[in-house]
Amino acid sequence: MMFQTQDRDRRAVGYWLLFMAFMVFAMVVVGGATRLTESGLSMVDWRPVTGVLPPIGEDAWQAEFAKYQQSPEYKLKNYHMSVDDFKGIFYWEWGHRLLGRLIGLFFFVPMVWFWAKDRIPQGYKPRLVGLFVLGGLQGLMGWYMVMSGLVDEPAVSHYRLTAHLSLALLIFGAIFWTALSLLNPKPVGGPAVLKRVTHTAMLVLVLQLVMGALVAGLKAGHIFNTWPLMGDTFVPEGLWFMEPWWLNMLDNAVTVQFDHRIGAYVLTLLVIAAGFVARKAPVETKNAAYLLIGTVGVQMLLGIIMLLKEVPVSWGTVHQGGGVLVLAAIINLMHKQRGRIAK
Repeated sequence: MMFQTQDRDRRAVGYWLLFMAFMVFAMVVVGGATRLTESGLSMVDWRPVTGVLPPIGEDAWQAEFAKYQQSPEYKLKNYHMSVDDFKGIFYWEWGHRLLGRLIGLFFFVPMVWFWAKDRIPQGYKPRLVGLFVLGGLQGLMGWYMVMSGLVDEPAVSHYRLTAHLSLALLIFGAIFWTALSLLNPKPVGGPAVLKRVTHTAMLVLVLQLVMGALVAGLKAGHIFNTWPLMGDTFVPEGLWFMEPWWLNMLDNAVTVQFDHRIGAYVLTLLVIAAGFVARKAPVETKNAAYLLIGTVGVQMLLGIIMLLKEVPVSWGTVHQGGGVLVLAAIINLMHKQRGRIAK
């Protein structure tokens, strides 16, 4: 990817933030694998400092396993599990938390260094501090989510899971946008109608990502593993059996999966429209629109395959990562059209 700026400081800070965006992307992918392997409740306490290292030695593992044996997940679901089985799920959650700590470290230390060297471009210091605070809040949100599965039922609240994933995507988007602003300070522009279509597509994508998190939290992907029909019909029965009606959109697995499918169709039509309109846009904007079409097409294909295969860990993880790439592609297109646009 070619960038506009030749300013040494803007490039240095911008490349660092692109690396941080990649780390957040990796965090979302690992988080998806942790959820799909049902490893998220294996660590029943939160030790931000001493939890950096995994248990060392058999006695430490036995002690950690003893704590897990007091949890609802072990008592109601994994009562047959051995210490060796426990290690398999523990390492996924430990790795997820370790990556979160590394993201905090790799963000804070360079930020302080750039600040001390007076290399942060004007106006970006408050943004960087805000991003760091958001990262800290994400750590708290993660533990708040895990706590919901350590009380009575061995499952985290799908509301808290949705909040946790949504905040991760917000952090990714904010970091990526800031990096692009540093590296490409001048907008490219495009037709006014393209900007409206792009913003509409972003709104639909946000709703689609939230709905995808609800699908994950409710395990709605494990029902109606057919496509394009849901069972024998396009519109399945049982969409609106909850009262009040709007509760179905949050708590009804059938409705949530249906809404997620419809959102995918609407988003696909919007990005195709964006590609059509972008024919008259500058080359960089046109290429960004075509890239968005490609990422959405691949993401829809991944979603269909994942559904037909009944959500295996591999395809489910790739699909979650694909959602982040679609977000990056639409942010890239929006960024090129920010501010002044060509008529």
